Amino acid sequence: MLALEFFGWWYGAGWRLLARNMQKRMRGLARMFSVSILVRTIFAPWKRIITYPGKGLDAQMHAMADNMVSRLVGFTIRVFVLIAAGITLLLGGILSMVELVAWPLLPIAAIVLLVKGIMG
Repeated sequence: MLALEFFGWWYGAGWRLLARNMQKRMRGLARMFSVSILVRTIFAPWKRIITYPGKGLDAQMHAMADNMVSRLVGFTIRVFVLIAAGITLLLGGILSMVELVAWPLLPIAAIVLLVKGIMG
């Protein structure tokens, strides 16, 4: 009776719980890398480093160049972090799919291995 309840949970509620936890894990990874913030601020200056223009044309050109460099640095770093996030999410998704496919096979594998161990 206990074995039937276990298999009922394993192939029913347990599998659904696994899928929900995988979704939470993927959302957590995206949140850990702050993907939505990085995409929203992709062209923002790095660490809000902004040079305010002075009165002369030379000062304005210098400020514009400084601000462009700051935005370029910010863009470059954000793109690399987004690439790392994409790779991590891809690997996490692949591992989650392997886990989802392996889930129904684990109880059967445990029984088979137990029988093989007893039989010698």
